Amino acid sequence: MIFRTLENYARQMAATYPVVTITGPRQSGKTTLAKAVFTELPYVNLEHPVTRNFAKNDPVAFLEQYQDGAVLDEIQRVPELMSYIQVRVDENNRCGEFILTGSHQFELREGINQSLAGRTAILKLLPFSLMELSAYGESMSIDELIWKGFYPRIYDKGIPPHQAYSDYFETYIERDLRNIENIRNLDAFRLFVKLCAGRVGQLLNLSNLSNETGVSQPTIREWLSVLQASYIIFTLSPYHPRNLNKRIIKSPKLYFYDVGLASWLCGIEEVRHLRNHPLRGNLYENMIVADVLKWRWNRGKSNNLSFYRDSNANEVDLIYEVGGKPLSIEIKSGKTISEDYLKGLRRFAKEIKSETAGILIYAGDIEQNRSDVKIVNYRRLPELLEDIG
Repeated sequence: MIFRTLENYARQMAATYPVVTITGPRQSGKTTLAKAVFTELPYVNLEHPVTRNFAKNDPVAFLEQYQDGAVLDEIQRVPELMSYIQVRVDENNRCGEFILTGSHQFELREGINQSLAGRTAILKLLPFSLMELSAYGESMSIDELIWKGFYPRIYDKGIPPHQAYSDYFETYIERDLRNIENIRNLDAFRLFVKLCAGRVGQLLNLSNLSNETGVSQPTIREWLSVLQASYIIFTLSPYHPRNLNKRIIKSPKLYFYDVGLASWLCGIEEVRHLRNHPLRGNLYENMIVADVLKWRWNRGKSNNLSFYRDSNANEVDLIYEVGGKPLSIEIKSGKTISEDYLKGLRRFAKEIKSETAGILIYAGDIEQNRSDVKIVNYRRLPELLEDIG
């Protein structure tokens, strides 16, 4: 097993809370992590029909089997079990008694709010980060990273990316969606997901998506919520500086949790397809933004990321708040430093009167510490985030 950065935080929380809940997309490694970290606890898979029926029909007897606690995998399959876990942990008052894993935010959030609020730490595990993937010792190009994505099974089992993502998406459509939402028009929904992939790193336009799919805007909003709840997409909100009177764009930007899935949905089946693809820069931006989010979640930090764009189209790809102050980050897939790459950073610094140097993350090897901008290669992103804190 590759060491997952979240492991350290998971151990800390198990020493503090009676329950630790590990969430994240399917196949991100939640089960593997829980088994590897909490070896002293028996493992129970609630996907198994016999086990699930036992837990549903006689929850008291089911939990009595595990007097010292257990790892309960896919807890959202038996959400009512959380009420009985609450009674148990309140009586025992032991830390790290139950480790829960789950893939769907809707069911988990409802169960936790009703029964386990204040009793569980909630951890979010996404697919591999750049730092974790480097443990394989593979030297991959940007195009290979975007094409392969970061799901562990692709590396562990050697599954071709186009096959892995095809299977993943079909399983999601045929199985998971039916547990989350009653989506009647699957063809329109498939088209909707592919349209979202074609808009990574772009402003979310509900009207445009509605027109192209032929469904109403309220339905588009519901479908976006479904994709967010099942860890397919996430959005970044615009940054609103208090000292600016300029009109700031209010629409969020759209990203996929895994860039490999987004690439496959865009029709990229081989790495060579990326060479001149019009969305290559957007997909690269998606990869970097998702990696920054992974860095924060792997350390138990909240998502404090945003972007900046005003009505004059002055933009900075990523705003990372440090101590309540904005750190501006521009993301470019080119290998040659261009002064155009720095315009947004400099305009933003001037607007908010910041003395903090902005950061340019690009694909070239030359790194520079200028007076107003720090220029680094994307492979140094983990080191950069450690320095930022």
